[in-house]
Amino acid sequence: MARTLNKVQLIGRLGQDPQMRYTQSGTPVTTFSLATNRQWQGKDGTMQDETDWHTVVAWDKLGQICSEHLTKGRLVYIEGRLQNRSWEQDGQTRYKTEIVASDMLILDTRGGTYNDGPSPIEEPVEIIAPARRSAPASPSQPRQEARTQQPKPAPARSRPAVIEVDDDPEDLPF
Repeated sequence: MARTLNKVQLIGRLGQDPQMRYTQSGTPVTTFSLATNRQWQGKDGTMQDETDWHTVVAWDKLGQICSEHLTKGRLVYIEGRLQNRSWEQDGQTRYKTEIVASDMLILDTRGGTYNDGPSPIEEPVEIIAPARRSAPASPSQPRQEARTQQPKPAPARSRPAVIEVDDDPEDLPF
């Protein structure tokens, strides 16, 4: 069987503050727009600039983290997969392509030049939220629920803080 791949990596700035809502079952989901830019030199020698807008969707714990730490103008790295949706509206079929985020890294510092308001964090924060892992290798080892760490405010220091969200129970020291 041939393998396939659906992976997206983007670095861009948020076009608006993230909006978090909850599904009927209580699952948090956060959406935000992300702008990426491309520059090239035209045939006449002038620099051309183009901006693409992407809709990013983050679920569960990653959605909560995005809602708490991201604001309009922040520079972020997003990794995830493409998802296409369609729905009926006013008798017409509408389509939308979104990026379903699996990882997010904040790349700028608090109060960057593109930030319109105060940031909820004091320094750059790296968020590592690994994608869900597949079933265990052996059927005799049942899969355990993922365990996550709550992000904690980082003390002031000269390098970025790292918040790890680890879902592998075998890595725990007890």
